[in-house]
Order: sequence, then structure tokens, then C-alpha cells
Amino acid sequence: MTSILFSRRNLLAAAGLAVVAGATGGAVLTVPARAQGLAPTTTMRGGANNYRPGAPIVDRIGGGGFWMSGTVRRAGDGAPLAGQRIQIWAHTTEGHERDLHSHGATLTDADGVFRLEMPQIVPAFGQPHGHLAYDSGDFQTVFLRPVMRSARDTSLEAHFVLQPA
Repeated sequence: MTSILFSRRNLLAAAGLAVVAGATGGAVLTVPARAQGLAPTTTMRGGANNYRPGAPIVDRIGGGGFWMSGTVRRAGDGAPLAGQRIQIWAHTTEGHERDLHSHGATLTDADGVFRLEMPQIVPAFGQPHGHLAYDSGDFQTVFLRPVMRSARDTSLEAHFVLQPA
């Protein structure tokens, strides 16, 4: 015999789904999710600290061992943006974020994904963090400053949603 569990959570979830399905004519159950209206990324406070325009495109910054990666998509429809230049810099085991040799750039692939190896990020001002910039001109400039959960992490992700310039 099949038993049906009526909990307050299940009842509320079912009622909410019924209301949404009724208001949309059932479309909520048949239309796939879309990224329509995807908001652009805003610049983070401190993201532009020690920024150096025109950092060269490199295969790796320094000796490597740490991976900075992420995605770049277009605001609105969320389409991946290929060939976009992302600059990366940080305070690492090999230098300060203000040092020229601590800066490098990479390009996104066909899926809008970027990945660049660099030395291990170490805390600066008490926080292990990286800096990333989109600054190529086709879209509005954005600076990010993501903070690592732990100084022992060996990777960090940052994602851009860009608005046309």
C-alpha cells in the first residue's frame, strides 16, 4: 500500500506550484528555463586596486600551482562570450599585487570559459583574494575582487555578466 505524507512543507509547495501553474496557464511546467533578463555584474569595491592597463596575455603567471577560472556571459540572454580578455592579478607567494610580474591576462574559449594558472594566493590585508578585470572595450569595464574561503584553497572562480558599452 502506498502512503502519502502530508506535511506542511509538501502542502505549501504543492499549493504554490498550483498557483504559479494556474497563473501562467501551465507554461511553468512545459517551458524550459531561460536566462532572459540576466543582470550585469557590478564592479566590486576594491576590485581595481593595483590595476595595470594592458597586462600581457600569458600562458601562466609565475610558477603556477593555483588556478583562477570563471565564465563570461552577455547580460540579458546569458550567451557565452568567446575571445574576451580577462586580466588577473593577486598578492601571491611570488610577489605583491602591485608588481608587474603578478599581472597577466587570458582569453575566454568558445564557451566563454577562462582559466589561468598562477602562484598560490596569500592573504593581503587579512584576506586571501584575487583581482580580475574585463577591460577590452566592447562591454562595460568590470573589476572583481573575490575572496577565498581559506588561504589553503588552490583555486578561485569568478564569473562576469557583461553589459554592452
